[in-house]
Amino acid sequence: MEQYIDMHLHSVHSDGVHTPTALVAMAVQKGLRAIAIADHDSVDGIDEALAAADGFDLEVISAVELSVEYQRFQDIHLLGFCIDHRDPAFREKLAEFRKRRDDRGRAIVTRINNRLARQGRRSIDYEEIARSAAGALGRPHIAMALIARGYAHDMQDAFVQYLIPCNVPKRYFPMAEALAEIHRIGGIAVLAHPPTITPDRMRLGGLVRELASMGLDGLEVFSNSCFEDTIIFLESLADELGLIMTGGSDFHGFEDDVEMGSGRGGLAVAYRLVTGLKTRLSDRKKESG
Repeated sequence: MEQYIDMHLHSVHSDGVHTPTALVAMAVQKGLRAIAIADHDSVDGIDEALAAADGFDLEVISAVELSVEYQRFQDIHLLGFCIDHRDPAFREKLAEFRKRRDDRGRAIVTRINNRLARQGRRSIDYEEIARSAAGALGRPHIAMALIARGYAHDMQDAFVQYLIPCNVPKRYFPMAEALAEIHRIGGIAVLAHPPTITPDRMRLGGLVRELASMGLDGLEVFSNSCFEDTIIFLESLADELGLIMTGGSDFHGFEDDVEMGSGRGGLAVAYRLVTGLKTRLSDRKKESG
């Protein structure tokens, strides 16, 4: 009997709405065999998830999702799987990024409050939003505060009316540094939802080939951004370059149309991809060892 997994989930420690414990309970209820909580620039939820999964037939894979830049591409998302999430130097780097992320969040809220004042509306409170975030504050947390006040109908409306016009640029990891850091802490580096980087397959293929030469280990082939023809393209690219394949829903909990383990309805990621991940990890240890 085929077992299924979801290798791309977010918790309250970045821009998700569920605790790691709640995500584990949902995965168990859905009969998943493995999950990875890949919070943005945060590993604070991993130990909680590992503890919550104890006693269940559910594997929790330590993971993180880094915001990366490379050449003209910004906000590339790079997943690190099977990392040593307790590594002090890595946690220190993430803490610095989260501080910059929080500073960015505060600046965005200030801009939004200026906009609200011009509209004759009450301001939203940054500290209150930060408390609700629990971990790294992201724009969806601010959007939820706007929705709670009745200033936006839903997440999309909040972004269109406030988050996009009041945006402040993010800071990103340089790609070479991000790849090296994931490898240094024993992890496997995988490019998240590749079609969101560029819809141009010629450009995307060229980018992936460059990143593979720099040490990229895999592609997230199965995601909500991939239709059947895109999956075939990414599978072919992974085979050509000897990259592993992963997949996940990118579930945050606030979406109306995304479910853990099934994405927007057609996503089904087989456990054999975890086996491929572990094989790559084992091969790397033998090479270094």
